[in-house]
Amino acid sequence: MADPLWTEPLWTSGEIAAATGGKEVHGFAATGVSIDTRTLEPGDLFVALAGARDGHEFIAQAMAKGAAGALVSRDVAGPAVTVADTQAALEALGIAARERAGQARRGAVTGSVGKTSITQAIIAGLRLAGPAHSSVKSYNNHIGVPLTLARMPRGTQRAVFEIGMNHADEIRPLAKMVRPHAAVVTTVGPVHTENFPDGETGVARAKAEVFEGLEPGGVAVLNADNPWFDLLAGRAAQAGAKVLTFGTGADCDARLIDFQVPGPHAVIQARLHGKALEFPILQTGMHWGLNSMAVLLMLEALDVGLDAGLAALGSFEPLEGRGAEKSIAVKGGAVTLIDESYNANPISMASAIATLGARATEGRRIVALTDMLELGPQATDFHAGLAAPLQAASIDLVFCAGPLMKSLWDALPPTRRGGYAQTAEALAPELVGAVKPGDLVMVKGSNGSKAGLIARALAALDPRSPGMAEAG
Repeated sequence: MADPLWTEPLWTSGEIAAATGGKEVHGFAATGVSIDTRTLEPGDLFVALAGARDGHEFIAQAMAKGAAGALVSRDVAGPAVTVADTQAALEALGIAARERAGQARRGAVTGSVGKTSITQAIIAGLRLAGPAHSSVKSYNNHIGVPLTLARMPRGTQRAVFEIGMNHADEIRPLAKMVRPHAAVVTTVGPVHTENFPDGETGVARAKAEVFEGLEPGGVAVLNADNPWFDLLAGRAAQAGAKVLTFGTGADCDARLIDFQVPGPHAVIQARLHGKALEFPILQTGMHWGLNSMAVLLMLEALDVGLDAGLAALGSFEPLEGRGAEKSIAVKGGAVTLIDESYNANPISMASAIATLGARATEGRRIVALTDMLELGPQATDFHAGLAAPLQAASIDLVFCAGPLMKSLWDALPPTRRGGYAQTAEALAPELVGAVKPGDLVMVKGSNGSKAGLIARALAALDPRSPGMAEAG
């Protein structure tokens, strides 16, 4: 049976022209919106954005793949809506989608760590409560946010949007575009600090921009354990938001009491507004204790019941590159890969290392780490500083790749050194050659330092999973 959200076109060319102030050239009806011919589906509206390549160069390809029409800034053959600026038109289309789905409760997720995972956990809960919509992957920038809005069906009841930034003044316009009823700041830490002269203070202020877009009477969900809580709470109060807190303190609205990993999943003990809870989740990372508290508060703010929230957390699997685990067959047994290769910063590194140290294993605990990026002048100190959590977690072997990770390599005792290389490509064969049956191996690093190459190389050892060579 068709989803009731999709029983009518997402956009007609007339609606697009009205929303964008454009000129309709041959009528059409679109069932989706795309900016990339590689992922375009038949029936999509193709938006020809300017970029490294001008999207207008791909209009013929988009039509050949079944696009219903195009949003363009120059005359083209075939069905289209012509506008002065396609980026501005995409933003206008997103705002029009928000306004026509005025019944929808909207949430926004930002923070230095965990945005994508928390966003996807929230949408899992929203879907249990009715027609829902969300960001896909990490569509959280000046293109991804309006694109996600423009894709929102008119019958949506609840939606959640991921909002990211690299610099100040990037979150504010996106938050005002989304106009969330609830917004969560997962945490604030030393991420993108090279772009902020005042370091983490600037990062915290940039994250607080999300409150400026809140609907009147909106909810701000904040991490009370974070050192920047007071700054964020103050900014939320200035915006007129109701503040709900998560953390380990007795006064938190969602309080984490305990997080245990007795097997392939974790069990959480918590108190939600004073009510005792105990529930399982499929995640094993220790950071998912607080993540789960944030998810429950956001779902509550978006009018989703507790039972649906617990069900969503209980069935939400780790995302690829963000803690997904795989058993890899090798001669004589198997190696367990924990793939954390999508991104890394000092906060997530320390959490992932502590989680690995708490895991039971028949073999060795091994990490393969690549450079953490955009950390500014303190980058070498942040990398060298990982030696302490590695020691505390009793990690057996450490493999490092990248010029910044050289500072960690130099700080490690000889007994913990597994291998070092300048690049992920060069390190991968060293790790592959070193693993043994029973080993528990975590690969983590920034996407830009290509940690995924190492994870793929290790996964490719398994003759049962040829497709793993394509994942990461």
